[in-house]
Amino acid sequence: MDLPLAASFAGAVQSSAGKRPQAIAHRGYKAAYPENTMGAFIGAIEIGKFFPVRTDHMAKRNADRYTQEPMRLRLTSTSLRDPDLKRCFGKDDKIIDCDWEYIKTLQTLKEPHQPMPRLKDLLTYLAKPGLENVWVLLDIKISPPSTVLQRKRINWEEHDNHAENVFRCMAAALEEVKSSRPWNERVLLGCWAARYLPLCTKYLPGYPITHIGFNISYARQFLKVPGIGFNMLQMIMVGPRGSALLRDIKAAKRSILLWTVNEERWMKWSIRKEVDGVITDDPKKYLEVCDSYQGDDIHVPVSTWARIVWLNMMAAGFSFLFRLRFGWKIKDESAGSKVRVPV
Repeated sequence: MDLPLAASFAGAVQSSAGKRPQAIAHRGYKAAYPENTMGAFIGAIEIGKFFPVRTDHMAKRNADRYTQEPMRLRLTSTSLRDPDLKRCFGKDDKIIDCDWEYIKTLQTLKEPHQPMPRLKDLLTYLAKPGLENVWVLLDIKISPPSTVLQRKRINWEEHDNHAENVFRCMAAALEEVKSSRPWNERVLLGCWAARYLPLCTKYLPGYPITHIGFNISYARQFLKVPGIGFNMLQMIMVGPRGSALLRDIKAAKRSILLWTVNEERWMKWSIRKEVDGVITDDPKKYLEVCDSYQGDDIHVPVSTWARIVWLNMMAAGFSFLFRLRFGWKIKDESAGSKVRVPV
């Protein structure tokens, strides 16, 4: 497959208080608005005017989704990340079985009640003059169609055909909505599994990619692929193994983002570790920490270390199941100039 480009826009930024990780709004300004709605995205942009926002992109039939902004604040987007509509909309329907004509009529349970936007809607807003510095991390989650889920064993051919449709729809939305600044300078593709790297480069060539991960050993494989950045679960990066991975990522000159950071202690920890971006539900709080942090030491209580150990154990178990489903590793070809992803 063709190698991805590095995301030059996803690095730490210089501020009056020193170099700081970009503020990336998790599914918009989630602390104040229903997640992944236009209100959440616009709210995050209004707070920063120079910070980023993240969006999760949960792939489903016929529906598009998400986005982000400039110097200090960016967006992450995921439209619908659940298997059903229960949590956000109070409906029992499986998302994969619903079409856009139905979904667009729904309003979020959380106030202020809002409809769910498509990726196209978010891009149209971001294409407005004055928002050229806003960029978006698309958290791409592939939800298998119900025909796959109804079987005891996954039909990988059918699942992969569905994944192709997801990427095809994303590419179509990015092609349809025109931006004065090219979208590949404003959109970062978030890829959880190596299995889908070829789809990124097939349908969205020239777009930068970041691995969204929760397991250090699985993430390390992406160092083999030139240009790919890293977006890691923050608590997994605490401790010697996380510190070693962070050093290697920086040595390889890759970007490193951390998710989801809501506690002030870990916001300061992330700044101290000199990462490139902090994904948070509360970008306003993070920006305030950025302005006030003076490099003071960070105390981690024993109870928190116990939680970190427990989380690492949980991540290891979940990673085993994840690899069973999506493949164990990336294999080199041609001295690493190309990457073959197992099926």
